[in-house]
Amino acid sequence: MSALTWDDIAAARRRLEGVAIRTPVLRSRQFDEEAGASVYFKAENLQRAGAFKFRGAYNKIKAERERRPFTEVVAYSSGNHAQAVALVSQLLDLKATIVMPRDAPAAKLAATRGYGAEIVLYDRYTESRDEIGERLVRERGALLVPPFDDELIMAGAGTATAELLEEIPGLDVLLVPVSGAGLIAGSATAAKHLRPDITVYGVEPETANDTALSFAKGERVSIPIPSTIADGLQVGSPGKLTFPIVQETVAGILLVSDDEMAETLCWMLERMKVLVEPSGVAGAAAVRHRKADFSGSRVGVILSGGNLDRERLAAFLLKSAVAP
Repeated sequence: MSALTWDDIAAARRRLEGVAIRTPVLRSRQFDEEAGASVYFKAENLQRAGAFKFRGAYNKIKAERERRPFTEVVAYSSGNHAQAVALVSQLLDLKATIVMPRDAPAAKLAATRGYGAEIVLYDRYTESRDEIGERLVRERGALLVPPFDDELIMAGAGTATAELLEEIPGLDVLLVPVSGAGLIAGSATAAKHLRPDITVYGVEPETANDTALSFAKGERVSIPIPSTIADGLQVGSPGKLTFPIVQETVAGILLVSDDEMAETLCWMLERMKVLVEPSGVAGAAAVRHRKADFSGSRVGVILSGGNLDRERLAAFLLKSAVAP
């Protein structure tokens, strides 16, 4: 049985009340027609700090402060978790130190600094962010706020799906982007509690398919840090705590290409006037490009984030404009 429960998610909702944004559920008639399904987008790209990560970061730090005092937190992240931890630390008057890859998007680096965090840069292909983060925690006596492999992080992430199913209780399917699997672990736990017969799929980039490989093998599989436009999904393996929950609650892992994510991102911006980053649009790409049979189904999609450099966005739009 999972270590994560509905009670954990309910407690997270109480902590987040009045702090996190209850993000809207978006619709598009044309998207539905082209996908062959009724699609409901939970717009976490409109959450504080631009991603669902605010929910888990706030729940983790607030809950830990209820247990013991501390003045500094340390986190490691390619961007969205970094921004969330930095913002939460600012709100709670804590010092934040964030370990970020040197090739993280410039907008995410700037936003993290803008929230007042200290940034420690590393090479994601040759150095271990976990080791750097753990060393900083030891040296500074700080609280480590991991990006996904933590029950409080997962519980906070699951509150978005709880809100979605309160608003749209009759969903048949839920699609969730997968990185270290914290979001899908929390999402699936909430979904299965509120609607036991719902089918939950994770979605990964084709080149970052560590959870798909792990799911197929029945145990955690590690791959080299993958190359994909979805920088938030560049994790080499699912978490030790998150993966058993995925095995228990998820029907399967769907794969989308970089081109499919870019196409969907551009379509949603142009037609729905909604900016979603490549990582955040993975679930929408899976239903738009029919990676499973969603015909006639009521499909919930978590748009997990919307933090995207203007230069990268311009490149995606230019490529989309010249595509045949």
